[in-house]
Parts: sequence; C-alpha cells; structure tokens
Amino acid sequence: MTAPSRTSGPTASVQHPPTGSAKGSAIGSVWRLVAFREVSVKLRDRNFLVSTALMLVLVVAAIAIQFVTAGHQSTEQIAVRGSAGATVVNAAEQLADAADAKVKLEPQQADSAQDVKDRVSSGKADAGLLRDGDGWRLIGKSSRHTEVATYLGAAVQQDAVRRNAKAHGTTLAELQQGSQLPYDLLSPDHADEGAARVGGIVFGMLFYLAALLFGMAIANSVVEEKQNRIVEIIASAIPLRQLLIGKIVGNTVLALGQVVLLSLVGIGGLLVTDNTDLLTQMASGIGWFVPFFLIGFLALAALWAVVGALATRSEDVQSTSAPMTALVAIVFFGGILTSGATQAALSFVPIFSTIAMPARMLSGDASWWEPLVALAIALAGAYGILRLAERMYRTALLQTSHKLSFRQALRQEAE
Repeated sequence: MTAPSRTSGPTASVQHPPTGSAKGSAIGSVWRLVAFREVSVKLRDRNFLVSTALMLVLVVAAIAIQFVTAGHQSTEQIAVRGSAGATVVNAAEQLADAADAKVKLEPQQADSAQDVKDRVSSGKADAGLLRDGDGWRLIGKSSRHTEVATYLGAAVQQDAVRRNAKAHGTTLAELQQGSQLPYDLLSPDHADEGAARVGGIVFGMLFYLAALLFGMAIANSVVEEKQNRIVEIIASAIPLRQLLIGKIVGNTVLALGQVVLLSLVGIGGLLVTDNTDLLTQMASGIGWFVPFFLIGFLALAALWAVVGALATRSEDVQSTSAPMTALVAIVFFGGILTSGATQAALSFVPIFSTIAMPARMLSGDASWWEPLVALAIALAGAYGILRLAERMYRTALLQTSHKLSFRQALRQEAE
C-alpha cells in the first residue's frame, strides 16, 4: 500500500476559534464600542447641538451685557475757561483713573463764561466749570451727574488746599502728612466674597445642567432600547456590565467636554472684559471643580441608567426619574445656598462635594488637605454607587412587563 501523496503547494489558512483569553479580552473592550456609539450618535443629534449652542449663546450674552453695563467707559466733556479750569479737570481725571472709575473727564475750552453756559445748554459739553470767587462752580443742563461731581469736587478741594498752603508758607504734602490710610488684610489668601459666591453659583449651574440634560439622555437611551426589545439581543451578545460602562463613559465624556467648552468661553469673556483679577481669584476653584465634577457625574450617570431601566416605555421616565431630579436639585441648592459649618460638612459628602468643595476652595475656607480627603471619599462613594447601580440595572433591564421603582429593584436584586 502506497502512502497518499502530499501536495507541495501552499496550504489553505485555517480559522481557529478564539481562545478563552482572547474572547475575554474582546468582550472586555466592548464598552469602548458602546461609548463611541453614544458619543457619535449624540454629536449628530440635533437637540444636543441646539442645546449646546443655546448655552454658548447665553454665556456670550451674559458676558456682553456685563461688558456693556460695567466695562463701558463714558467720556464727559467739561467746558472750562482758561488753563486753571483745565488743570482742575485734569486732576479730577487722574483721581477717577486711580479709582478705576468708568468715567473719563476731558476739558473743553470756551471763550467766556457765557460760552461755557451756552455749550452746556446746547449739549456740546456735559457740564461746565466756572470760577466763583476764590472757588469754583459746577453747572449742568437739567440733571446732576453724581460721579462727575464727586471727582471734580475732590480735585477742587485739592486745588483749594494747595493754594491755601502756599499762602501760609507751607506745602500740600506737609498739610497731608499722616492723612494716608493703609489697608491691611488679615486673610489675604481668601478670595473676595462676591467672587466666591458667583463662582459657587457658576459651578452649581454647570453641574445642574449637565446632570439633568445628560442624565435624561442616558435614561431615554436605555428605555428606548428596552422598549424596542433591542436590549434582549444585546444582552445575549455582551455582558450588561459592558453596556452600562459604555453608556456611562460616553455620556461622561460628552458632559465633561461641554463643561470645558463653556468654561473656556467664560474664561475668554473674562479676559476680553479685562476681568483678570476675577479670573485669578476663580482659578483655584476651577482647578478643583473638574475632578470633582468628573467623579460626581460618573455616579449620577449610573443612577440615570437605572432610571431608564426601571421604565418600560418612554412615558414612564417622567415618574421613574422623579427621585433623581429631586436629588440633583437638592445637590444644587445645597451647594450654592449653604455656608459655614453646613457647607464644610457637605463638602465631604459624595456628589454634594462636587459643588461644595470647589466653592470652599474658591473662598479660601478649606485647608490644602481637605479637597484631597474629599476627593478620596468621593471616589469611594462613586465606586459604591456604581456597584449598587449595576445590580439594579441588571435586575430592571430585562423586566418588560411593568415599570419598577428604585425600592422594588433593590428588593428584587436582594432576593
């Protein structure tokens, strides 16, 4: 018996089934595909794009209003006769500039006292400055300009003291000796209370909007897949944990990106309106807000996924989301309305610390180690919330007969 002959040509390739480790690795990376799908779908969603554009418009509009009302500097023409009046107006302008006032005073030469009055009456000048014996007299048309009167009055007082000092053989510097008022700060590292309050409100609004907008998007995405029975096909192909992780990561990336975009626009607005001092004061709070926001949103995103899993139809989301909507509102108002010991306590509570701790850092009330401890507690709390949310999500997702509540999902998971 002869042995079968062997062909010398190339052999056909054989497809081997993936080994256990390769299969586990493939399944373990499915969440990336889910996250990418969440991001790509959302970036093509008209509602998401319109809402983001609307928020950008609101930020730009707020900056523009602030620039027009607070940043605009008005120029006031003061009609004078001769060099003495011009000297007083220039001195008043220096005082206004030193006080960073939003008014600029410019002298306007007139030929006579009557010409000064005519210029004011015709509107060519905003006010007039005339000699009145040894002093000066300020005239206007129909109303008093308080800011102009303040700085011109101070300049006239300086001029009178200087002339009187010269008449008595002394100088203005000698008369003013000991009149300076130094201003020492007991806590120079603390930010301005107004800036700290504004910063806390901004942090709260960013977190509140992101938690509601993206939270409802996560819930609606989950319930749509459940209502269309697509989730049953997905559950047979990949672990539900991978599906949950992908949804959380994808929406967290989008939320963080939106917050960063709005923050950059706001920072640019502060630079354009020459509010660099306010930006410097808020820098520490902004630096801490980003990591606290990331951790807090991860925890809330997992709970919002549970909200969608509890429902069986899109209409059910309104009722299943009520506890989450209340929680987000409580976190928001707790972060912006509390102060002192209450705010300090909330700054160590997971999710609440997202607003409270950056606000405390902004006001300078927290020591250097406190945000580090609060961040560690927030991480531990987020991990616990994620594990609990995962179990409720798995329990409720395949329940299609009727909607569940958080309490029912917990009870069924325990059983």
